[in-house]
Amino acid sequence: MRQVVMILALVLVTGLAARAGDAAVTNQGNGELVGPFGIGSSQSSSNHHDKWIPRMAAIGIRTLRSTGHIGYVGSQPTSWDDRPASWDGDLNYLAAQNFSTGETLYSYRPGKHGFPMDDLPGWSQWVSAVVGHAKGKVKYWEVWNEPPNGTRPEQTAADYAKLVVATHDAAKAANPDCLVGLAAKSVDVNYLEQAIKAGAKDHFDYITLHPYESLGTAMNVPGAEALFMNIVPTVRKMLAAQNPAKANVPVIFTEIGYDSRNGAKLQADAVVKTYAMGIAQGVACIQWFEGMDGDSGPLGLLQADGTPRPAYTALAQMIKCLGEHPAPLGWVLLNGKGYGFVFKGAQANVLVAWAPKGTAETINFGQPVSLVDPLTGAVTQADSATLTDSPTIVNGVPNNLVKQAQDNQGKPFPWDGDYTGAKSVSVTFGQTNLEKGLHTQSAATVAADVIRYGGSARAGSVPGGNVFMVDPNFLTYASTPIGITVVVRRNAANDNAGFSLKYESTTGQSKSCGWYTVPDNKQWHTMTWRITDAQFVGMYGYSFTLDSDGSRFNKYDIQSVTVTKLDQ
Repeated sequence: MRQVVMILALVLVTGLAARAGDAAVTNQGNGELVGPFGIGSSQSSSNHHDKWIPRMAAIGIRTLRSTGHIGYVGSQPTSWDDRPASWDGDLNYLAAQNFSTGETLYSYRPGKHGFPMDDLPGWSQWVSAVVGHAKGKVKYWEVWNEPPNGTRPEQTAADYAKLVVATHDAAKAANPDCLVGLAAKSVDVNYLEQAIKAGAKDHFDYITLHPYESLGTAMNVPGAEALFMNIVPTVRKMLAAQNPAKANVPVIFTEIGYDSRNGAKLQADAVVKTYAMGIAQGVACIQWFEGMDGDSGPLGLLQADGTPRPAYTALAQMIKCLGEHPAPLGWVLLNGKGYGFVFKGAQANVLVAWAPKGTAETINFGQPVSLVDPLTGAVTQADSATLTDSPTIVNGVPNNLVKQAQDNQGKPFPWDGDYTGAKSVSVTFGQTNLEKGLHTQSAATVAADVIRYGGSARAGSVPGGNVFMVDPNFLTYASTPIGITVVVRRNAANDNAGFSLKYESTTGQSKSCGWYTVPDNKQWHTMTWRITDAQFVGMYGYSFTLDSDGSRFNKYDIQSVTVTKLDQ
């Protein structure tokens, strides 16, 4: 969440299961699992729950990320005499609305920025007081909001690890049944890894992420659904390597959203795709940001005056068809191209499907099915449908598609082919780009998402130049030696040209290989970098960039780019 939203401590979730589809306990009001369909709010919207929470309850949402009213109790809390009554009032109101909520332990000292490393005993005392007071009402406690955001420049993942340990011990002492969440911004798996290695190991019960940029990429780049579908698998790889005992803890998207200024219809499409792909890959709960427009722009399912956007109707149709506790059955490629995700729904097996961006696919189901338009709720009976990149919900999925989906469950999600065992991936430029496991995207798209959802709070520079995405089945998380080769030449005017290759590294930051000056335009020039510390996790939805400064930007031509796994 952007800094403007995170003035007070925010919230997480409700009871969750380690895997999607596990048996659920629907005990609203005390923090137990209500399902994968959740909601969040900005600070201003949290002051008006009565204006929008009933509208969420009406479509079947039962989980709120945050009350927004946990507030401050001072650096040495010894009692609750100074607590604002609004917090208890909110918890009671939400329970009456059949909602569960959690809280985010974010800050307890007004006017002091960053982790309270100078007062961990005071922080621990505050945590015990907060968690103890909410026992029986709040079970899930997220440690900080999307770190390293909201920290001081000198504070590291090791500092966060100390904070997590102090929080975990204090919270469990106050309520042994509570659960503690390890958090990170965007899809910053590196930061989670660093915190675990620095001491947070075994001191958490779930993981939270805010993959705004990954969703933006999936909405704008044909085929980039594969990147989004790899978020949970990447987290699982990291946990298996660094904290095997926690390899299957719940992964929760405590924030994710899509700006309605991109188009109300596109926002509705984003809602459907987010929940379909999120549940399909095992996200335990998704807290859409947000329920009603507040102080963070027009991101709500409802406008500030309560008027519903198409996204509200779309989410209502998803919950109606899938039910509160859908079980993912697997994925299919319809006609070898269209994306389909199959679930055991409320009353039947349900398929959520769409075509790659900018294309259309006519699918013959071989039998009558019910086609639900998420934008309107209109139902059509037909035995075929033309898919576009706007999703369709299909009730009564034919058995052959269910079987295909079940056979694919757990298999790598493909991106124009399976590059799991490939030695190299490449893209060759021409009138039509030939992408073989290496893909390009618009730098402007990524830049807009980074600015819109984080601004200066996001670590790393806004990407420019040429942006590349490595197929996650070829290489993700594992840090194996690679070679990145570019074939380039200057433009026809032979202008001074060059760039810096910057890549996702094991540090969690974008790392530069230094400046490369393209010699001339007389011939194609080949440059190869050997890199031993790349770690592609798609934090911002891409793997590496070729960045140029203003005077030399876009003054060279690229013939091809290749990424090759090298021998150790």
